[in-house]
Amino acid sequence: MISDPIRVCELIVGLPDVNVLGVEDLGADAPLRLHIESRGPRPVCEECGAAAEVKDRPRVELADLPAFGRPVRTVWHKHRWRCPDPECPVGSWTAVDPRIASPRLGVTDRAGRWATVQVGRCGRTVAEVARELGCDWHTVNNAVLAYGEALLEADVDRIGQVTALGMDETLFARVGMWKRQLWSTSVVDVTRGVLLDVVPGRGGAEPAAWLASQGEEWLSQVQWATLDLSSPYRAVFDTMLPDAIQIADPFHLIKLANHKLDECRRRVQNETVGHRGRKTDPLYRIRRLLTKADERLDDKGRTKLLGLLAAGDPKGEVKDTWHMLLCQLVVMRRPRVVLVGGGRGRCGGVGRPRRRSAV
Repeated sequence: MISDPIRVCELIVGLPDVNVLGVEDLGADAPLRLHIESRGPRPVCEECGAAAEVKDRPRVELADLPAFGRPVRTVWHKHRWRCPDPECPVGSWTAVDPRIASPRLGVTDRAGRWATVQVGRCGRTVAEVARELGCDWHTVNNAVLAYGEALLEADVDRIGQVTALGMDETLFARVGMWKRQLWSTSVVDVTRGVLLDVVPGRGGAEPAAWLASQGEEWLSQVQWATLDLSSPYRAVFDTMLPDAIQIADPFHLIKLANHKLDECRRRVQNETVGHRGRKTDPLYRIRRLLTKADERLDDKGRTKLLGLLAAGDPKGEVKDTWHMLLCQLVVMRRPRVVLVGGGRGRCGGVGRPRRRSAV
């Protein structure tokens, strides 16, 4: 058992080589303020080797881990040193101890590591962690970025071998007064269902640069490339992975098929009656039935669909398009046809798309 009060305080604080100056309690609504200072030998000037002098004692307030349900602020009484030689070009410098806190971060080292684990591994939001620490959102986010990037750079085996690679865009944020959209591209290992990386934008330049950074040996192992019907992503795969088999996401195939079927219905509608669809027009009355999954059509719905097609589609163009999509659906569902990265799609008789893509 340790009875030295200074050592007891050091163990409770959990910081190495520091002196605990005191604890400031300003009430239950305010965070506890823990005052510390570094303990160590007096440094010497790197230029001339003279023993440094204390210039002043700036205080740096850092968000720390909560204690007994209350937020904590660690107030670090730093030492700003100076060279006693007035002709020395070094001038002054401030003591740095990364064991207490990294430079330019508003949290202690242990709080930054804890926040990174909470956000990165436990999936908590930055706002939730910031509320628990009792600090600003940007304070936690800056710490997570700094510690997270270091972890990613140190984990050289994080990506590993990939045989099926997928890309898809995501609306990352809306910023500014006019809510300008910022997009990002997710790079996914489809086989394992693992997010490999996120690059800014939804064009082709950033994904192409990311693929180029992986090296030729890694690129040669990719056999399948899954994507939506995006031209930039297709161009990236054509350039960087020319030998990979490109596979379209079923969600976007279904969406495109439904769109083309609806375009055909509207065109025939205008050619037949000379105006846009009205509630009494045959083709307008079956606009929902045309995109309903074939197995979900009961006898009543099928009879209504075929009857109104016969009444409003004199040349059979809409009916032929609908049947063609049904045939394509049968081909898509055969086991020998591989569709990577999506759920069970239905389109035109195929049904409305369901976004369950792994890409």
